Amino acid sequence: MTQAAIHAPERPEQDFLSGEGFCLSEATLQKFGREVAKYPEGRQRSAVMACLALAQEEIGWLPPEAIEAVAGFLGIPPVAALEVATFYNMYDLKPVGRYKLTVCTNLPCALSGGAHAAEYLKEKLGVGFNETTPDGKFTLVEGECMGACGDAPVLLVNNRRMCGRMTPEEIDRLLEDCA
Repeated sequence: MTQAAIHAPERPEQDFLSGEGFCLSEATLQKFGREVAKYPEGRQRSAVMACLALAQEEIGWLPPEAIEAVAGFLGIPPVAALEVATFYNMYDLKPVGRYKLTVCTNLPCALSGGAHAAEYLKEKLGVGFNETTPDGKFTLVEGECMGACGDAPVLLVNNRRMCGRMTPEEIDRLLEDCA
C-alpha cells in the first residue's frame, strides 16, 4: 500500500446528551446548511444522507437523538431520517471503533481472497464481525459488494477509503497506518 497514512476523524470528548438535550456543533449545523443549499427550495429532505453522514462524522455513530436532530433541521418526520439511516450500511446505529474496517465477502471477493482476508483480520484483531476491539480502535464489519471486484479482496476504511488487493502483508501495513 503506497498511500498516505490513514487518519480517523478526531471525535471530541463532548457529551452530546447533556444540558438542554442533544446538540450538534455550530460547525456541523453550518455544513448542514451548505448541503441543504444544494437543492431547490422545498427539497431540503434531499440532503438527509449528507446530513446523517455529517452528524455521524462528528459523533462517531448515529444515536436516535442525532437522527431526530437531522430530521428537525430538515423539517421532515424523524421516521423519514430513520428509514434512510437503517437502509444504508454506511450509517452506524451503535458505537463503533475509531477505524471501521468493512470487508467485502460477496462471491467475487470471497473467491479472490476476501474470506481469507476476513479470517486474517478476525485473528489479528481478536474480534468477529460487528465487534470492536477492547481498546475501541477497530470495528470489523462484513460488507456487501463494493464494486471493485477486479481489486479483490477489498476493504473499506471508515466508509471512505477503499483498499484493494488486501493480502495479509497489506492488511498488516493498513493496521500499522492506523496506529
